[in-house]
Amino acid sequence: MNPYLSRRSRRAFLGTMTAGAAFFTTKGLFADELAATPSRTEGPFYPDRLPLDTDNDLIIIKDRITPAVGEITHLTGRILTSSGTPVKDATIEIWQCDANEVYLHTGDSNQKKDQQDKNFQGFGRFTTASTGEYRFRTIKPVPYPGRPAPHIHFKVKKGDREILTSQLNIAGHPGNKRDGIAMEGTMFERELLMAEFKPIPGSKIGELAANFDIILGVTPDDRDRLRNR
Repeated sequence: MNPYLSRRSRRAFLGTMTAGAAFFTTKGLFADELAATPSRTEGPFYPDRLPLDTDNDLIIIKDRITPAVGEITHLTGRILTSSGTPVKDATIEIWQCDANEVYLHTGDSNQKKDQQDKNFQGFGRFTTASTGEYRFRTIKPVPYPGRPAPHIHFKVKKGDREILTSQLNIAGHPGNKRDGIAMEGTMFERELLMAEFKPIPGSKIGELAANFDIILGVTPDDRDRLRNR
């Protein structure tokens, strides 16, 4: 059995526990194939002007001392093919609104200048190494008008090609059931986009951890390009 299927990731667990050929592309691959992460709309607020700082720490902008407002969250995971192979040199981008419900986008921030948290980076990037792992320091997402389900947008790229755009949601949040995008697709697909935000034991400032594996549903030709060799 693929060793990735025994990991604690909610994402991998769902992939292994779902019976039936409908979730697999090849007959007989049950427990050897992970279900692909569903795509979701990019939404209107992908940054139209990228910040000067685009690293993977969204809490601190460059050399500033004041951190962003919000519950600090360490978001980690792996980018894998459906066979569980780590994807090297994939770039993952994340973006989300700040704790005051403002996006890093002129269509939103221009109208809420007095409300925006100027210390929140709002956007970050990370490029995977041979393990396929990524990590960000950000804030726990919050709802904003029109979207009762808190979420973090993400996009995966390989070279100049966009492979997947989607959103991850907070598992068990009451706003999920009132959010049109969070409720898209089947129950199984919705669960694949949920992540648990758990307190980090011993953290004196109440930091959280969330683990979310991203599984790329790719064609056989794509696999040769994505596979870590």
